[in-house]
Amino acid sequence: MDGFDKVPFNDVEAVRRAVGPSTCAVLVEPIQGEGGVRVPDGQYLCELSALCREAGILLILDEVQTGMGRTGKLFAHEHFEMEPDIMTLAKGLANGLPIGAMLATEKVAQSFGPGSHATTFGGGPVVTAAALAVVRAMERDAILGHCRTVGQYFKGRLEALREKHSCVAEIRGLGLLLGMALTVEGAPVVEACRAKGFLINCTQGNVLRFIPPLIVGEWEIDSLVTALDAILGGLETG
Repeated sequence: MDGFDKVPFNDVEAVRRAVGPSTCAVLVEPIQGEGGVRVPDGQYLCELSALCREAGILLILDEVQTGMGRTGKLFAHEHFEMEPDIMTLAKGLANGLPIGAMLATEKVAQSFGPGSHATTFGGGPVVTAAALAVVRAMERDAILGHCRTVGQYFKGRLEALREKHSCVAEIRGLGLLLGMALTVEGAPVVEACRAKGFLINCTQGNVLRFIPPLIVGEWEIDSLVTALDAILGGLETG
């Protein structure tokens, strides 16, 4: 979009060099989704937050993909022990129904008045009822703990594939937002998985992205890993 200067992810000094007198905010995903499931270094977001405070600008986190328990905590930034000035949510907030939300600190929220922030999929009664039901279900069914446990299991199974197959370069991600970086194009693997009944996708050309429902079980993960094992093996022998 116009008005944004792009800098490399996970590089605080690049942000510092880009900040100028007309800069009002920094906008970033706490974990990149479309960018290839890239998890930042431990201190990146904290240092970014400190830089924004020092410069007197806002830090905005896009938690559309990473929010609502996807990474094992309600919001991904909680893994890094920091808080944004503004945070955006969608998708998982209403379990697939169209909704969008912007959260802000009390200080920042005072800058908004009626009509100053519009949204197509905002606070309609049906979708907000769905969002409330989602939050209640996550609390009632201990979904966050499940995401952490099953996500760790899933990552372990993918790491085993990395050790077995030379075409797997890296496994990354948190909770149930995981990526498998390949040394080959990922599209054929996506198609092969679809033929076996598994829907995954590929980003950045060679990163398989796994974002299953938060209620996924170990047996379902095992089924996918078995299919991936055969597919990756076929790539290497083919």
